[in-house]
Amino acid sequence: MTRTQSLPATTRAPGSSTGRAVQATAALSVLVLLWQFVTAGRLLSQADAMDAHGTGAIALHVAGALLVVATLLHARAGGARWPVVVSAAVFVAGFVQAAIGDAGNMTAHVPGSLVLTVGTVWVTAWAFRRHPAA
Repeated sequence: MTRTQSLPATTRAPGSSTGRAVQATAALSVLVLLWQFVTAGRLLSQADAMDAHGTGAIALHVAGALLVVATLLHARAGGARWPVVVSAAVFVAGFVQAAIGDAGNMTAHVPGSLVLTVGTVWVTAWAFRRHPAA
C-alpha cells in the first residue's frame, strides 16, 4: 500500500473553484462581446442601437474586471499567471476602445474590437481546457 503526501499550498494544483470562476467570467465576457458585435452590426445598418452598444461597453468593462479578478485569484491558488496579464491587457484595451469609439474613429475602433476578441477568446479557450497548463 502506498501513501501520498499532500503538497504544500504553494505547489498544490489550482483549486477547482477558482478555475470555475475563470470559466464563468470568461464565458460572460464572450457573451458580452457577442452582444457588442450584434449591436455594432445594427449600427452599421443605420439602426438606432447606440444606447444598446454603449450599455454593452459598460457590461464589457464589468465582465473584464471580473475576469481579471478571477484569473488573479486562480494564479494565487497556483494556476498560470499569463491569463492575468492577458485579461488585464484586454481590460485596459477596453477603455481605450471605448474612447476611440466615442471619438467616432471607426478606422481604429473596428480593429480594436478584434484585439479584445482575440485576448478574450484566448483566455476563454485556456480556461475550458481539461487541464489548464501554466
